[in-house]
Amino acid sequence: MTDHHSPLVIGVAGGSGSGKTTVVRRIMEALGTTDVTVLAHDRYYLDHKHLRLEERGGLNYDHPDSLDTPLMVSHLRELREGRVAHLPVYDFRNHMRTQETEAVRPGSAIIVEGILIFADKALRSLMDVKVYVDTDSDIRFIRRLERDVADRGRTVPSVIDQYLTTVKPMHLEFIEPSKRYADLIIPEGGHNQVAIDMLLTLIRSLANKS
Repeated sequence: MTDHHSPLVIGVAGGSGSGKTTVVRRIMEALGTTDVTVLAHDRYYLDHKHLRLEERGGLNYDHPDSLDTPLMVSHLRELREGRVAHLPVYDFRNHMRTQETEAVRPGSAIIVEGILIFADKALRSLMDVKVYVDTDSDIRFIRRLERDVADRGRTVPSVIDQYLTTVKPMHLEFIEPSKRYADLIIPEGGHNQVAIDMLLTLIRSLANKS
């Protein structure tokens, strides 16, 4: 747990396409968006500049080893201590880090978001509240398909192939089991008004104590 002078750290996990973004938005609205820092795990994909684009596209991005989680842990510690962190910027179309970093200041609350954030003990230990967004696999796949085609320049066959070969197996092996570390599980994400209300009540209560 954090001390009284540290930001409140809220972890939001769940499978790809589960609706984490909606839950994060609801938390930010409840706390006041100007004073909330969001730390996304998918900023921290390891860089593979030495590989060709086709080779980078074929890597398994849903395994914990694909992410530089120790760097994220060090940045979260910096933010908890009130210091500015220089976060990596990732280019999803080309599967590589850019040369830029983004300087981020800590708010009164920090939301840590990602599919694998509960799979790492060091990262979990820095969170005050851990939320898992639990959504049916068919809904998650449709959302991922729409996002990757529209936002990341992917083809439908490539998204389907990736889902079957890495996304689904990794979800079953790493993401789904990490649900047991959650303090609160929200079925159907941001559309579950009762669970969202419970979460926001808890967060406001903790924020007022800090």
